[in-house]
Amino acid sequence: MTENTYLLAGHDSELARLQLQSRVWEPAGRRLLDRIGDGQGAQVVDVGCGSMGWLRLLSEWVGPDGEVVGTDVDESMLAAAKTFVDDEGLPNVTLVTDDVFASELEPSSFDLVHARFLIGPLGRGPEQMATHLRLLRPGGTLALEELDSRSWTFLPPAPALVSPLGHGDKVDGLIPLLSEAFRKAGGDPDCATTQLEVFRDAGIEPHARAEVQALPPGHPYLRLPLVFATALDGLLRSLVDGDDLDRTLAQAERELADPGRWGLTFTLVQTWGQRQA
Repeated sequence: MTENTYLLAGHDSELARLQLQSRVWEPAGRRLLDRIGDGQGAQVVDVGCGSMGWLRLLSEWVGPDGEVVGTDVDESMLAAAKTFVDDEGLPNVTLVTDDVFASELEPSSFDLVHARFLIGPLGRGPEQMATHLRLLRPGGTLALEELDSRSWTFLPPAPALVSPLGHGDKVDGLIPLLSEAFRKAGGDPDCATTQLEVFRDAGIEPHARAEVQALPPGHPYLRLPLVFATALDGLLRSLVDGDDLDRTLAQAERELADPGRWGLTFTLVQTWGQRQA
């Protein structure tokens, strides 16, 4: 995963978005770790940790005798992660520059391998799965998190954000257009629906759980579609007429300005299982 293949790399808003995202989904991660079991003393890795990821969760989970490695290919992400680790006082966390598609981490060295929202934007799921399995010790646990956008909605309805994609150069809804943009760039926005099959193909009997969060009026995560649209502006304009996109974005801003509008997030799909000993 080079900096150029990660669509959102290099955008100042991405550091803040990733930390907000990590905080929003941290309770779901804690519940998943409770399901996985006791992690005291474990050696774990958070692949593509970004500016926060699961670093705090895993630091607590493995305890003072365990070790957490957070990886990312983007140096600015790791710099933000280091600030977070220092501010939180997480002495058992180490940050390493590493490419998920050409990992230099020691094989079979981790009791838990975690990655969140990597296959969706980057695609190349079999290659990513092969890296995760290579890093995992026999008997270790692989935990992946991906999104399913079908629950992503706003109330009262916000047509500029979630209406079905139009035909030709016309776009009626921003969220479907974002999925098309990731797909055009080589991502796999539907990967959450195939995670059980992917795990079984890898010889891991999978478990799955899912969570959706309700976002109250004014919650910053409601603006996620517009944050994505800003970062992917050039790609979006290669898919639809620019004037039509501008009208859609302006309408989306008006919809989100409604002080009574709240929403439901996309579905976070968590899949995990143990590599055979």
